[in-house]
Amino acid sequence: MQTTPPPRLEVSGLEVRFGGLTALDDVSLTVGDGQTVALIGPNGAGKTTLFNAVCGLVRPRRGTVGVAGRPAPSSPTGLLAAGVARTLQGLGLFEQLSVLENVLVPLSSLRRDAERARAVLADLDLASVADRPVGTLPYPERKRVALARALVTDPGLLLLDEPAGGLGSADIDALAATVRALAEDGRAVALVEHHVDFVMAVADRIVVLDFGKVIAAGTPDEVRGDPAVEAAYLGGAS
Repeated sequence: MQTTPPPRLEVSGLEVRFGGLTALDDVSLTVGDGQTVALIGPNGAGKTTLFNAVCGLVRPRRGTVGVAGRPAPSSPTGLLAAGVARTLQGLGLFEQLSVLENVLVPLSSLRRDAERARAVLADLDLASVADRPVGTLPYPERKRVALARALVTDPGLLLLDEPAGGLGSADIDALAATVRALAEDGRAVALVEHHVDFVMAVADRIVVLDFGKVIAAGTPDEVRGDPAVEAAYLGGAS
C-alpha cells in the first residue's frame, strides 16, 4: 500500500508577534513537490515574516513549521541539509566576487561543486559572465545570479522573495518559464511577489495575507474573483 508523502512545506497555525504587533495570526499553508504556491498581499501583510519563520530567523509564538514531515531546522546548515534554499529581496550578493564565486558560497567541495555551479549558470544563461565581478552586471543578471546561488544546492524547497521585483517584461517572462520548469522538475516553490501577472502565470495556488491573516486561498481564478482580495490588494496592484 502506497502512502502519500508529507508536504515539502507545512505551516500550521503560525503566530508571530513583535512586541504588541501581530505579524502573523493563525497562518497555515502547504506546498507539495512539483507545486508553486504564491504569497501575495499589501506591504506589511506578513509575507516575508512567514519566510523568516520558515528559515528560523524569527521564533513563532504558536504554530509549527515542517519540512518533508520533520520540524524545520533553524540553522543555515540545517536548512541546506534539509533541502531548503531561499533568495532575498536585497539579493545579498558579494559584488566584488565573481559570479562563479558567489554561486559557490553555499558549497564546500570546490572541485566537485565548481562543475555543478557552472552547469547551473549555463541553465540560467550566465555561463558567459561566470568570471565577471557581480557588481559589473546589470540588475536582471544579478537577480539570476541570486537564483543560481539558491539552485546550486539542489533544493527540494525553494523560497523566492520577490523574484520579479525590478525586472522588465521580457525578464519576467523568462523567469516565469524558469519557475514553471523548476516545478515540473518536482521542486516545491513558494514565492512572495507583488507582480500579479507573474503570480497568475506560475502559481498553482495563491495565499493572500492582509494584516497577518489569511483572507483567501485557492487557485489563481478563485483568488482573482474573491471580493475580499479585490478590496485588500488586487484592485490597487500593478
